[in-house]
Amino acid sequence: MEIRLSGHSTYRTGYHIVWISKYRRRILNLGLRGYLRKLFPKVLNGLPSCEMIKYNIQIDYIHIAMIISPSYKISEVIGKIKYQTASHLRKKFSWLSMAYWKENIVWSPGYFVTTIGLDEKSILEYVKWQKTQDLGQAKLELV
Repeated sequence: MEIRLSGHSTYRTGYHIVWISKYRRRILNLGLRGYLRKLFPKVLNGLPSCEMIKYNIQIDYIHIAMIISPSYKISEVIGKIKYQTASHLRKKFSWLSMAYWKENIVWSPGYFVTTIGLDEKSILEYVKWQKTQDLGQAKLELV
């Protein structure tokens, strides 16, 4: 993932996000997966500066690698994606209402998120290198 620029910031904020279907039901069959592949770009149109890098849809869970601008709260982005995809899925696939006993749900309320960043060794090397870069600069004296 490359560094991104916005009006007043530079960022590299990648996230690995995972969520499951409600009750871990095995509902994400080939038809639903295909529909979700078409649906994800439409949902992200409403979230400028958010981009899915890769995703993997399994029978009962979804993994997504995303870049999310620091101007967004992660929980709001995930909530919006889950809400909009669930809404579209329930409208398109009426059998979901039978799978969930007429409940108005598709996804479990929780999720897992972690950052995708530089590895610890690279960061420690950079911090150490920065220390040497500051040496020899003009020293300020308090008067």
